[in-house]
Amino acid sequence: MSFDPMAAAVDWLDAYRAGDVETILGMYADDAVIYCNCGGAKTLTGQGALRAYWVDRLKRNPAFELDDLQLSRDETHISYFTSTGLVTALLTFNAVGQIRTLSCGP
Repeated sequence: MSFDPMAAAVDWLDAYRAGDVETILGMYADDAVIYCNCGGAKTLTGQGALRAYWVDRLKRNPAFELDDLQLSRDETHISYFTSTGLVTALLTFNAVGQIRTLSCGP
């Protein structure tokens, strides 16, 4: 891996905390998939769906402080607090450091 997946996860959370939708979207691969179990199970693909998800997420569930960060084989586990409580996210990355999948839930 030519990038640091833990640093990439922190950059993702920093952009989320800043409410920077363009930076967040720029971190995702073109074929990225979000599996979200926050408020009901959702699977999202395509740039339009990711944008709609993040615009809504930033408005309804802003992120606050980091709780935990761990690297586990091919996944980076990051947990953080939002307005609705603790959320755990699993990020996988492609070879160039873009987010390939995000799986999140309470």
